[in-house]
Amino acid sequence: MPAGRFAPSPTSDLHLGNLRTALLSWLFARDAGLGFLLRIEDLDQQRVAAAPGIAAHQLADLAALGLDWDGPVVQQSGRHQLYRDAAAGLDTYECFCTRREIAEASQAPHGAYRPYPGTCARLTEAERAERRRDRPAAIRVRAQGTTVVVHDLHAGEVCGVVDDFVLFRADGTPAYNLAVVVDDGLQGVTQVCRGADLLDSAPRQAWLATRLGFEVPSYAHVGLAVNRDGDRLAKRDGAVTLATLSLRGVGTAEVCRRLCASAGLPESDSAAGLLRAVAGTPWSRTPAIWEPWVVRPDQ
Repeated sequence: MPAGRFAPSPTSDLHLGNLRTALLSWLFARDAGLGFLLRIEDLDQQRVAAAPGIAAHQLADLAALGLDWDGPVVQQSGRHQLYRDAAAGLDTYECFCTRREIAEASQAPHGAYRPYPGTCARLTEAERAERRRDRPAAIRVRAQGTTVVVHDLHAGEVCGVVDDFVLFRADGTPAYNLAVVVDDGLQGVTQVCRGADLLDSAPRQAWLATRLGFEVPSYAHVGLAVNRDGDRLAKRDGAVTLATLSLRGVGTAEVCRRLCASAGLPESDSAAGLLRAVAGTPWSRTPAIWEPWVVRPDQ
């Protein structure tokens, strides 16, 4: 069944920005008559181990807002072989560069992301053998600067240059771009609604989806929740999780109303109520959905 999805990392409780994106992702899927999937992106086992029980908290918070989902919740940590099998037919090479070396060699950073300049793509077998003695290698896919255009519901055509990005980190862990594309493809995800900070990764992921024989999903990158300084909202910004707001006497129904209001949508006590309220309306054109939401926890 075609579906949308929400895929949190279980390293901290969901804050208001995460919950807003989850609610919008659910609404986009359900209003379009699609299934809705939940996936736990727990590949970073070191960070996950430092936050025990968080995945259960996240699922409970989503359910408290009235979000429902189809089928079992998939955890990426149990799918390593699927990622290895998918990557087996790609043109890849070993990369021994450190982050510092990449930063120094890259001349055109895109925000926090620096395109890989292709340093290790030109190594001889003898040079690779020598470098293996000093450090383990990450695995990169050979994309060679291909230009890819994807369509976003709000941003329109988004053009991006696809560098030779990492598929497997040096410790063998599958990288985000590989895992998310394989999971979306195998799970039948046809609609991806997520935060605007991930918009520049869409061309890279679309390119990989095509190489792996998967359908490229439709994209909707919604506005982020930010603090007063305009920085992406984080737990450290105060009462921004269901648990902390509950301690202040703010119930789940009120939180849902605030999330709806932040997106310019009818203020509803639950996800189901919101879906009923927007049925048959052009709600996705509401400007606030796509704009940053400034969260003031002391309001």
